[in-house]
Amino acid sequence: MRTITGTVVSNKMDKTIVVSVDTFKTHPKYHKKYKVTKKFYAHDEANASQIGDIVTIQESRPLSRLKRWSLAQTA
Repeated sequence: MRTITGTVVSNKMDKTIVVSVDTFKTHPKYHKKYKVTKKFYAHDEANASQIGDIVTIQESRPLSRLKRWSLAQTA
């Protein structure tokens, strides 16, 4: 299963967290690196994560319309 690491930016929903993941891409012509941010909705069964936590999430079956990831561990 795929795993990614990011920062919790919202935990206001019940058993759901929003994780922001930053990656760097390179422009094809100018070769400058730039940051791309993507948000993932993840299942947090125990509501254990707080805003600002560094977490690892792993791929799972679809749990709702937006949730496709589950909380693996809090770093």
